[in-house]
Amino acid sequence: MNDRNIPVTEDELHAYVDGELPAERRADVEAWLAAHPDEAERVQSWRSMAEMLHARYDSVAQEPVPARLELERLERRPRQWFYGAAAAVLVAFVAGGTAGWVAHGAANTPSTFQSLTADALDAHRLYVVEVRHPVEVGGNERDHLQAWLTRRCGWTVFAPNLEASGLKLVGGRLLPGPNGPASFLMYEGASGERYTIYATKTDNGATQMRYARTDKDGALFWAERGVGYVVSGGGDRERLTKVAQAVYDQAEKHGT
Repeated sequence: MNDRNIPVTEDELHAYVDGELPAERRADVEAWLAAHPDEAERVQSWRSMAEMLHARYDSVAQEPVPARLELERLERRPRQWFYGAAAAVLVAFVAGGTAGWVAHGAANTPSTFQSLTADALDAHRLYVVEVRHPVEVGGNERDHLQAWLTRRCGWTVFAPNLEASGLKLVGGRLLPGPNGPASFLMYEGASGERYTIYATKTDNGATQMRYARTDKDGALFWAERGVGYVVSGGGDRERLTKVAQAVYDQAEKHGT
């Protein structure tokens, strides 16, 4: 059969955008796109998004996967964390603006704050650079995503609606955490900016908000009802705080 008669698949379109399509198939795909302008426009939007992500995140795209994010660690015993000079870049603060953020009992111990924030920032930096596979379950399956992560993690996982903050749910995935599974949700803005929500069990019942920054990324951590949350994003602290507050407010209303 002539290649021109073989239907163009979704995987081939993604491979075309990524420059991974076999040379002998490229001309056929381009001819098909020329005959299907709606699909050509969709492919161009993927390419534009890929270019934005490369421009924003190429500095970390080639970094190795941190050992603590390997999935086989889900079944291993919790590990001890040792932080030396790197811990100095983690700057803690009590976030103002809403009473709910500052009236949560005793301050979180540094080890929990540092370990969860480090895990969350590692996961954020690892997956925000992905164009084709940033998540395991897409945002168009929100109900399934929430049910799956809830079942695997052991607490109610809720994916907040952040459209008022200009962010759309990309989807989520399951990750290993220090005390068992962790949920990981990703959101994306129109300009390609991405924010993530990392959550896992913690011994702390409730804590104050704390801020951490490493390289170009920032994170806000808090704990509620035995679950630690970290919202990570770019270096704009004011923008990150507004996104984290929206997550916190919706989680409170949802009872998670």
